[in-house]
Amino acid sequence: MRNIFRVPDLRVKILFTIAILGAYRLGSQVPVPGIDFDAILSLREQADQTGGVLALLNLFSGGALTNFAIFALGIMPYITASIIIQILTVAIPRLEQLQQQGAVGQRKITQYTRYLTLAIAFIQATGITFIFGRGQGTALGNTSAVIVIPDFTFPRVSLVILSLTAGTALLMWMGELISQRGVGNGMSLLIFASVVSTIPFDGARLRAVEGNFYLAAAIFVAIAMMVAIIFIEQGQRRIPVQFSKRQVGRKMYGGQNTYIPLKVNQSGVIPVIFASSILFLPVLLSNVANWGWLQTFINDYLTQPDSIVYILFFGMLIVGFAYFYTAISFDPVRQADNIRKQGGFVPGVRPGPQTERYLARILNRITLPGALFIAFVALIPTVLLSLTSDLGAMGGGGAAIGFGGVSILIAAGVALETMKQVDSQLLQRNYEGFLK
Repeated sequence: MRNIFRVPDLRVKILFTIAILGAYRLGSQVPVPGIDFDAILSLREQADQTGGVLALLNLFSGGALTNFAIFALGIMPYITASIIIQILTVAIPRLEQLQQQGAVGQRKITQYTRYLTLAIAFIQATGITFIFGRGQGTALGNTSAVIVIPDFTFPRVSLVILSLTAGTALLMWMGELISQRGVGNGMSLLIFASVVSTIPFDGARLRAVEGNFYLAAAIFVAIAMMVAIIFIEQGQRRIPVQFSKRQVGRKMYGGQNTYIPLKVNQSGVIPVIFASSILFLPVLLSNVANWGWLQTFINDYLTQPDSIVYILFFGMLIVGFAYFYTAISFDPVRQADNIRKQGGFVPGVRPGPQTERYLARILNRITLPGALFIAFVALIPTVLLSLTSDLGAMGGGGAAIGFGGVSILIAAGVALETMKQVDSQLLQRNYEGFLK
């Protein structure tokens, strides 16, 4: 830790990152204008009691949603827009051409992502405003309706929606500032700050309801899960690649042996985040349709962490998005073509189509355990907390979400990636790093 602050450049980056995260946490406590503060306190209490979708969304916003703060939507619209743009890159040739143009094309894709983020933020802000503005919060699993906007008129509703959308735009800019001038990925660090900020309160609530022994057992399980997550995150399947020697002028190039590192968890925490966004869509649909049977079904099954429907639906979403994102991020056809163009080959495998099939087969084999592990980590701790504790009955259901596997998975994954970046910068300056 002392070595970090001995490097002036790295010290400035870390202090800048901490300052931006502090501004983000401050904005998470500033409510939007035109709301009822007493209703906000009631909404926060119900989120802690019932858990479900509301507590999950509140987790990703760091408590800003139940505060109805300017950062209530969090960075989730940007994450959703980024994943959608990556999906469209495969389907639309124009976007694929931009991706292959280097920095110029990447700037254009980033611009499209920003526009799509604003559109998604506007839609989500409208949905949340109508849910709580008209007292339809029972669609999110609340025990009773909470009317956050007492004067539900067009000017007041427009002000709230524009404030939430502008807060997401500001948060997107802050995340990009961290990526450019700070340390680590800005968007990931904002989610990390949101998740970590809820852990002390959730731990105190767990201790108040269940006692010290149960809290110690939960901490032990969390540490064990964190060790397992780091073990899987570091796991790689290394495919050896050999390059033939070639002579250019009087110099000999190539001839070295290297490998392609395929991570067991190639998609990281993206499937959990995207699955949480998809899980929120039925809630908005039930609010728009205003069908009683649909709201009852969602309230009884899709918002209860111990429901078998919730477990199966959320788990299948995580596994499906893990496969989908892995297929987008690593293209066996392009990778095999790059190896062939550089004069390389996988030992025992012919270049070309056979290399493509070999890489695709290996990728599918290692993606399955990684996807199942992500789903296990995201679901099992939360389900155990819901089944073995009295949190739901005594006012602490939200702690089952904030102290569960989703928090551990995101916190460990983002912290590990940030440590790697800091470690690489220390090693460049001949300092001993964190990782051995």
